[in-house]
Order: sequence, then structure tokens, then C-alpha cells
Amino acid sequence: MPPAPSSQPPVIFGIRHHGPGSARSLRAALEQLRPEIVLVEGPPDADALIPLLAHRDMRPPVALLVYLAEQPRQAVYYPFALFSPEWQALHFALANGIPARFMDLPQAHQLGQTLGAELPGLKQAPGDAAAEAPAESDAGNIQENSEPTPRADPLGWLAAAAGYSDGERWWEHMVEHRRDGAGLFAAILEAMSALRAASPPDPSPAEARREAWMRQTIRAAQREGFGRIAVVCGAWHAPALADLAGAKADAALLRGLPKAKVQATWAPWTHGRLAYGSGYGAGIESPGWYEHIWRATAAGMAPTEVAARWLARVARLLREQDIDVSPAHVIEGVRLAEALAALRERPLPGLPELNEAAQAVFCFGSALPMRLIHERLIVGEALGAVPADTPLAPLQLDLSREQRRLRLPPEASWRDYDLDLRKPNDLARSHLLHRLRLLGVPWGEQRRETGAKGTFHEYWRVQWQPELAVALIEAGVWGNTIADAATAYARAAADRARDLPALTALIDGALLAELPGAIEHLMARLQAAAALSSDTGLLMEALPPLANVLRYGSVRRTDASAVARVLGGLVARVCVGLPGACASLDDDAAEAMYARMLAVHRALALLADADHQALWRGALGRVAGLRGCHGLVAGRACRMLLDSGALDAAEAARRLGLALSPAAAPHQAGAWLDGLLRGAGALLIHDDALWRIVDAWLGGLTAEQFVQALPLLRRTFATFQRPERRMLGERASGAQAPAAADDAAPLDVGRGAAVLPLIAQLLGLGDQRGSAEAGDAAER
Repeated sequence: MPPAPSSQPPVIFGIRHHGPGSARSLRAALEQLRPEIVLVEGPPDADALIPLLAHRDMRPPVALLVYLAEQPRQAVYYPFALFSPEWQALHFALANGIPARFMDLPQAHQLGQTLGAELPGLKQAPGDAAAEAPAESDAGNIQENSEPTPRADPLGWLAAAAGYSDGERWWEHMVEHRRDGAGLFAAILEAMSALRAASPPDPSPAEARREAWMRQTIRAAQREGFGRIAVVCGAWHAPALADLAGAKADAALLRGLPKAKVQATWAPWTHGRLAYGSGYGAGIESPGWYEHIWRATAAGMAPTEVAARWLARVARLLREQDIDVSPAHVIEGVRLAEALAALRERPLPGLPELNEAAQAVFCFGSALPMRLIHERLIVGEALGAVPADTPLAPLQLDLSREQRRLRLPPEASWRDYDLDLRKPNDLARSHLLHRLRLLGVPWGEQRRETGAKGTFHEYWRVQWQPELAVALIEAGVWGNTIADAATAYARAAADRARDLPALTALIDGALLAELPGAIEHLMARLQAAAALSSDTGLLMEALPPLANVLRYGSVRRTDASAVARVLGGLVARVCVGLPGACASLDDDAAEAMYARMLAVHRALALLADADHQALWRGALGRVAGLRGCHGLVAGRACRMLLDSGALDAAEAARRLGLALSPAAAPHQAGAWLDGLLRGAGALLIHDDALWRIVDAWLGGLTAEQFVQALPLLRRTFATFQRPERRMLGERASGAQAPAAADDAAPLDVGRGAAVLPLIAQLLGLGDQRGSAEAGDAAER
């Protein structure tokens, strides 16, 4: 026979998410109640994953990830920390063999409403209903589902009534530091009932549906015969779930909801993503501090020990940074924190008192160490872990295998890697990081380091972000392994590429990622696109990435012979089309061409191919002598020829003189000078002929012409190094004007000979022989 329905009302535990005090009070209340079933606000789509929560390899912080099977970018996170009341409630149920279920409106319905609609890519799960507010994160494009604006911060109202500055402080002192939880949840229910009664009606149908579904879940548990039903929900929802009348109205509200196919998994999370700063509306200010409170009380520490242990951790962190903090400092800091708490009529020091004590005693008032304390301890750098049994997408499983094989673990804090590409393991690490970047999973950021040790080194900064799990799931449409997915993506991206620069950048990425299955297809697409392209500017933009491939291909052991053939054709076409592309340019187009010329010049210098460089010098010579060419481009062409030795200083001076002649407009002359000198003040310092030409040109300008040319000249001289600008100023003022060769002072042989005997003694030569030899040297 089916069990008889129960009429016993549920016991409502209204909590604020991620609070160690409310979690401790909830555990105590559950121990006393001994419920027959535990219902927790969360996605029923993930009910099958609840048993994994008690797995020995599960380490919070973690999050339930629910996403659309067809559109993984549409996803929702439900974060849990060790000190989250929901986490502790589920742990209690699993440890005592009590059934546990999630009871929120399934994401199959919530996400089903987003199909076909243009919505932000990633949504945060509904957090604390008593403190949620719309927010958007700078990291990871996270946007949370939130409570309606009129009641965005009820805790703030209660805090203001009690004389606290904000809801965080009020909650921490009233709940998190509370040692006796008796009557706590009844008081929360009463307070939330009063706040809801005083608030305007909720215009959001989404929240009404959520609460209707939760009531329906409670009713279903009653029909199954469960008597003592524990309901753990956001405090704001507590009054709505205590009244189970209106079953027909709830059923009508939920009728006809759309439904989509969703999948769920556990994903590692971080303390940083639990903090307000991440944009999480249900976030807390100090997850690291809250975990410290939870662990301290779970270990049976006396309330007075919590502050001492915290300041001991602070001292240890500062000593690791070579800041001298002794045990005496810790003792003094604890005394100061306790005194501050007593003055503020608080039973125990809280985080504000401990921070003030640390700043005064450890940091001597400095704010810089406090930032370190905030990042490392108050927020913390904890990264959770999930068991190997967790159902993961194939791409996630492959990445996990690769991370273990290459000894490249995911970490919440960044770590720098210097990869030596001559070593197989480091080369494989580089391939993995490049493949992930190609797939839109930027686990690592490649960095440029000064004083690099050679072309066989790569420098990476690697940091795992929780939202990368969604990007990885989304990339799973391309394949079941990282290599296969990156290959398929590169081939598809090549088919979609509309211009040569996009194709060449893709080839560069594919070669760095070691994707031989994609290279042949990419090269075929590149050859076809290059044959059809007549835009010299695009051809120039396509050339540097290919040169980079050829230059470093041997270091990475890649076959770049096909790239060499394509690049040779590009160089020839660029050199033929360059003069025509440089004709009749306005200022903006000239700046763009200037940048392209610099990139091509550096790329060809990198390759050191004599034939390519000869073609390029010929093209530059035609541009330098082109009538009507913009001065910036013509001047830079002349400078490149001068640097490569195709033009001597005398010819460069002659061309500068023509460009700065009185017949030239000041703006055009200034642009030519800018092209020649930008970034190289040493030319003017060491070349007297160029100096005289520029000096004469500037001296011959009228006041009006000088004002016209001044902005361009200022921009040019701003690119010089500070010592170069100083030397040019001294030379212009005549303070250190170099003497001409014919005005040089004659050599004074007598004065030189006077010191020669002393020099001879210092060199260990005899007086007679040394003096004679020194005298002969002086005569010579």
C-alpha cells in the first residue's frame, strides 16, 4: 500500500547563503529535528549528483553546473562552499541516510524559456533571496538571476534599524558569531514575514513560479508520507513556503511551462567567485574569513581562539613576504582587536577589528600589506576539486587526463611557466595551451619577457577560472579530445575566414598548437585567398604571421615548407603593389600604411632571406621617390633604406633637404621628418648634416608655419628616449655644440709627455726605457 499522506507542516529554515554561523545553527537544528527528508533550494535537474557531494575526493568550493545540451553557453552555476548551509544540510542527510532533494524550479523550465532568445551567455544561479541584486561580473561574462529591485537588500534594512553600516556586518554579528542557534530560524521567519508584508507586490512572474514549484515539492513530499520535512531555503522565501494553501493556484501558474533538455555536472569553484567583487549578487565579502570561522568552530576551538589563530595566519603570510612579524606582534594584535570589540560593545572581535589591529600592529598603517591579506586570506585562493566519478563532458575528461600527464594542475592563483620547447614535456604543454586558446578556453596567457633566453622559450601565466568549464563544454561540439576539437575548429574557422590576415593568424595558431590535420586545409584556403586578393594592405597584414611561422618553425619541429611557398608569392605581390598602395593617402591611411610597412620590414628582417630583402628594398626605393606620396610613408621608406644600408647618410640628408625645402608645405615637411625620425633621436644627435638641415628648416619657418607644424613635431620628438631629448636640447642651446673637425684644438705633446713617467711606473716599465717609449708614442 502507498504511504498515507502526511499533514505535518514542514519546518522552514530560512538561511543566507555562504554563512558559517547559519550553517552551524542549521546543523544543530537538524540534529535536534532528525527530519525524514531534507529539501534544499537548488535545481532538481541535479538530484542524481547529490550523492557525489559526500565523495572523499569532493573538495569545496564547488558548483553545480546546469546547461542546455544544445547550447552549452546557456548555463547556470549553483556555488557551494564548505560553510554554505545547503552544503551542510545535504551532508547531514547523506551521512544519516536521509533522502535529500533539490526543490527549486528546474532549470529545464527556466533555461527552456531562453531558447531562441538572445541572452547573456552565462547566468549565475539564484543566490540568497534576502540579499540578491542585479550584478554583472567583469570576469567570465557572468550575470546572475536576481530578486526584484524593490527588495534587493532586506538585510540592509534590518542592519540600518539595528545601527549597523551594512547587512554584511549585521548578519555577521547577529548570526555568524552566534554560539547558540536556539530560536534563530523562528526569528528569521518572523523578520522576513514582516519585510515581505511591508514590501510592494512582486511584479516578477519568475519568482512566483519558483516559489510555487517549491511549495508543490513540499506537498509532494507530504503525499509520499514524509512527516518531519526540513526545508532549507533563502530567507526571503521562508514565509512563502510556510503557507501551503493555494495548491490549485500554484498548479495553474506552473501549467504549460516550456521545457528543454539540460545536463548537469559538478565543477570546481573558487573563493574569489564567492566574493562580491566577482559580481555574484549572493556573494559575501570574506569567504576566506568565513571558512576560517567554520573550521575553527568545527575543530572545537574556544571563541577567544578564533581571533588569535587568524592573526597567526596573517603573521605567517607577512613573514613569507619578508615583513618582520613576531609572536609578540600577534599577542599585541589580539589584545588590540579585543579592546576594539569591547569599545564597540561586541562580544568577540570580528573581521573589522582584526583588520584594524593587523594594520596598526603588523603593517604600521601601510595599506599595501592589507591588500595582500585581503587577496590571500580574507577572500582566499582556494580552488575546489570534484571526484573522477563526476559525469563530465568528453572534452573535460580529456583535459583532466592531459593535466595529469603533463603535470599542469589547475590552480586558483596564477603561476608562471618558462617552457623550454627543446624538452618534450614543455613542448607538449605549449601545444595544449595553444589548442585551448584556439578553442576559446584561455587557461594560459602567453607573455613577453625581457631578456629572453632564446627562441626556444615560451613564457606563460596560467590560472584556472571556473567559467572556463562552460567554455570547455561549449567547445565539445568540435570533438571529444582537445586535439581533435582544435583541429575541427581550425578547419571550420578557415572556411569562415573572410580575409588573408584572419587566415594567416589562424595558420600561426594551428602550427603553434601542432595540428597537422588542419594545416593542409588551411594552406589550401590561404593559397586560394591569396590568389584572389588584390588588396596590398591585406597582403601586407598577412605576411608577418607567416614569417613568424617560418622563423620559429624549426624550434617547434613543425613542417613549414608549404608556408614558405605561399610567403614567397606574398612578398613578390606586396613589393609590386606597394608603390600604388602608397599613392594619395590621407593622414589616417598613411598611419595605417606606416604600421604595415614596419611590420613587413621586421618580418623580412627576421627571415634574413636575401632575395626577399632585395625585392623589398626595391619597393621602398620606389616609394621614397614617389611623387605625391604622403610624407610619413616616404620618410619612413627613406629611413628603412638608410637602416638597411641601401642608402648612405649623405643621400638621406639630400632627400631630407628636398623634403624640407621652402617649396614644401610645413605639414607635409613635418610628416616627412616624422617618418624619418620617429623613435630614433640618435640620428639627429650623431649626424651633423641631418642636424643642420632640420635646424635650418625650423629656423626658416614663420610663426604661423611653426604653429602648424608643432603638433606633428611634438609627437615625433615624444618618441625619442629621455636622454636623447636632453642631448638634443643641450645641442640646440649650444651648451655642448661639437667642434667642427677643422676647428679642433691641436694636440699638446708637452702636456701629454709630463704624465708619461708616472704611467710608465704604473705599468712596471723602467724610468729610462719607459720615458723613451712614452716619448716616442707621444711624438707619433
